[in-house]
Amino acid sequence: MHMVCLDLEGVLFPEIWIAVAETTGIADLKLTTRDVSDYDVLMKHRISVLREHGLRLPDIQRIISSMRPLEGAPEFLEALRERTQVIVLSDTFTEFARPVMRMLGWPTIFCNELVVDEEGFISGYRLRQEDGKRRAVEALRGLNFDVYAAGDSYNDLSMLKAASRGFLFRPPERIAREHPELEVAASYEELLRFLDPYLG
Repeated sequence: MHMVCLDLEGVLFPEIWIAVAETTGIADLKLTTRDVSDYDVLMKHRISVLREHGLRLPDIQRIISSMRPLEGAPEFLEALRERTQVIVLSDTFTEFARPVMRMLGWPTIFCNELVVDEEGFISGYRLRQEDGKRRAVEALRGLNFDVYAAGDSYNDLSMLKAASRGFLFRPPERIAREHPELEVAASYEELLRFLDPYLG
């Protein structure tokens, strides 16, 4: 039995924080897990910048609702779900994910939660668990699933290495160069070709 686990941002959906940065003109919000490997450092930076600029959760949710999945992502996800079960493993938050999951046909997603104060500012976040992507893959393997995973960023590497087979999807050149042991897919068609031999 097999299962495919996919990262969300950069694999199925554009980077939410980059879209927020571009919409608001706040360059400090362009940093993502492709740039900063320490997630806690990155999130504390984001929360501080949002507060400084007066941006509340509803402002971010409006931007997310105006976004669309990466070109070809819904079709790729549909083709993959015809072959096997799929779980999206993301470091995003339930407060961000709902409109995104609607656009993608409501796949299962494991993610985190935001802490929001009475004024609507993001004041913190709660991880479902530390290194949740890796631990989800390990738990599925403990249930005797062969798990195949795809992601694009530093925060996906432990998940990819814990999987039966992990693939990088359109990663920055730096990450691909640092991890030559991981195959790199440049398109959804190529990723499906990589996965198909394991899903037959």
